[in-house]
Amino acid sequence: MLVSSAFAGYHSNEMKLAEQLIDSTPDHSLTLFDRGFYSLGLLHRWQQTGTQRHWLLPLRKDAQYEVLRKLGRHDAIVSLKTSPQARKQWPDLPDTLQARLLSKTIKGKVRQVLTSMIDPLRFPPDDIVDLYSQRWEIELGYRELKQGMLAGHYTLRSKTPEMIEQERWGVLLGYNLLRYQMLEMSRHCPGISPCEMSFTACTWAILGFLNGVSLKHPGNIPRYLAELQASAMHYVLPHRREDRSYPRVVKPKPSKYPTRNKNASQLN
Repeated sequence: MLVSSAFAGYHSNEMKLAEQLIDSTPDHSLTLFDRGFYSLGLLHRWQQTGTQRHWLLPLRKDAQYEVLRKLGRHDAIVSLKTSPQARKQWPDLPDTLQARLLSKTIKGKVRQVLTSMIDPLRFPPDDIVDLYSQRWEIELGYRELKQGMLAGHYTLRSKTPEMIEQERWGVLLGYNLLRYQMLEMSRHCPGISPCEMSFTACTWAILGFLNGVSLKHPGNIPRYLAELQASAMHYVLPHRREDRSYPRVVKPKPSKYPTRNKNASQLN
C-alpha cells in the first residue's frame, strides 16, 4: 500500500519531492531508495526526523568513504564525508556520517548497499542485502496503476492542473482501497503475502462484488464479503522462477513511415 505521495510539474526535482515525504514517513520503518537519491543531507534528515526511520540504497560508484571497523568479511561500518554545499543546504548535517556497507555476490556480480541499520546483532547482513530486492515491488505497483487501473493510457482525462491533481489523488486512493482488500484476502491464505496475489484478478473480483452486492439489505454485506475473502486462494500467483531474467533494454523508436511485408519473389 502507498504510505504517502508527492508530485508536481515536470520542472520539479525528484529530490525536492522526496523531502516532502519526510514528515509523513512512519516511525520504525525502512525506506528503500534508488541509487539516484544518494544525498547525505536527505538521508540524515530522513533518519533524524523520527524514531528508528532507517534507509537503504545501493552504493554509488563514485561514493567516497573510510572504513572505521570491520564487522565481517563483507560487512563494515564506514564514515561518509559531507560536502560544504550539502551542509549549507542542510544546516543540521554534520561533517561526517556513519553508515553500514554490505557486499554480496549475486549471479557473479558484486552488489553493495549502504544502510543506516548499523547494529549487526539486530540486523543480520544477509537479510539486509536480500531485502533490497523488494524495492522492485513498487515498480510492479506502478505497472498496476498505469496498465491495470488506467488501461495503459498515456495521459489522464483532466485538462487543467487542478483537475489533474484531483484525478491523481483519486487514482491513488482507489489503488490503496484495492490493496487494502487484497491485504484482508491474503489473511485467508496461510503463508501467502499480499504481493503474491494477482492484482488484476483481485480487482475484477472486488469490482464484481461491489457491482453485484445489493444495498437494499446491508445486513448481508458482511456475509458476502466473507465469501469473497474465503475465495482468495483462487487469486494467488504461481511462485516466481528465480532463474528467469528480464534485463532492461532500450526499445527501438517506431518508424513514422508505413511498412509492408514482402515475399521472396518481390525482392528480386
